[in-house]
Amino acid sequence: MKRRVLSILVDNTSGVLSRVSGLFSRRGYNIDSLTVGVTANPRISRMTVVCSGDDLVLDQIMKQVEKLVDVRYVKVLKSDESVNRELMLIKIKVLPQQRQSVTTTAQIFRAKIVDVARESMIIELTGSQDKLEAFLDILGEYEILEVARTGLAGLARGSEDVRFF
Repeated sequence: MKRRVLSILVDNTSGVLSRVSGLFSRRGYNIDSLTVGVTANPRISRMTVVCSGDDLVLDQIMKQVEKLVDVRYVKVLKSDESVNRELMLIKIKVLPQQRQSVTTTAQIFRAKIVDVARESMIIELTGSQDKLEAFLDILGEYEILEVARTGLAGLARGSEDVRFF
């Protein structure tokens, strides 16, 4: 199975998210990650969709998404031609004597400690999915209480392919 990251510019109207995600569910395709936000133009939103499948399935997804009325533009974000990031918040159980060790580990990954409670800490980390997974792996010796991930957000490098609507 291959993985594809799609950057989809859509009209910023009610129901557009439902129509795009509905297309995936009706066809039996899975969405691995979905991030949506308004662009510099408040009438347009950018959806970053990560999906997987064989070449035939991925090509079919592209064709079906491009046919939707609300869709203005679809681009595949290739890893070597784009910048992709994800945000993760991790709440871990930490005793007071473990805080310095966790703080040092967080600094190595350029993560931020955003909350400290009596028996827990919340850490914010932004980066590639590989970086986030590596950080979770390093934190394996601590009890992870909760994890929240935003999903992938990405943009193509350079300015040649910028669309203005």
